[in-house]
Amino acid sequence: MQQPTRLKPVTRLAAATLISLGTLACSALHAQAGDFTISSPDLASGSFDNKFVLNGFGCKGDNVSPALEWKNVPPGTKSLSLLVHDPDAPTGSGFWHWTVLNMPASTTGLPQGAGNSAATLPAPAFGGNTDFMDTGATGANGNYGGPCPPTGDAPHHYHFTLYAVGVEDVQKAAGVPKTGSAALYSFVLNKGIGPGLLGTATFTATYGR
Repeated sequence: MQQPTRLKPVTRLAAATLISLGTLACSALHAQAGDFTISSPDLASGSFDNKFVLNGFGCKGDNVSPALEWKNVPPGTKSLSLLVHDPDAPTGSGFWHWTVLNMPASTTGLPQGAGNSAATLPAPAFGGNTDFMDTGATGANGNYGGPCPPTGDAPHHYHFTLYAVGVEDVQKAAGVPKTGSAALYSFVLNKGIGPGLLGTATFTATYGR
């Protein structure tokens, strides 16, 4: 029986070098691609200034939506959707503060105040329902509702989650009404569109009073 050929020391060194180069190439490619991230220059401190706090339910903020920025949207993305949720609200299901659906994949952020006027959203995006619906707290001020946790609570956490999806219109793809709740759209984005979800990016800011 023919004995297996053993690698000579030089050959083993060459193989190890090729493996190392391959690893470095993969690492460089990953670094070049970068991670899908979202952030806010207005919430860089990790908390909300009064400008971005609700004006209602005992809070006296200006209820202006903060500016948002994101980068490295996954390849194949056809639209982006934003959901802002407070899981600490004493409701048993948290509280939805802001939704923006069907933003173009080319969008790289939202300017300050974008949640206060439908005209400032990038077409064909629309502001979905939140848990402030029918309360009058946001009135004609768009669909953004700033934080206003109960007095004495530990600071609440507000999760800003951006969804990159492989469909241009989440509403049509999932067969849900435009007026669907934020929780319904959260289900659709996280589970309902299956492999259509290409990636998520999240950051968290806190607020207490």
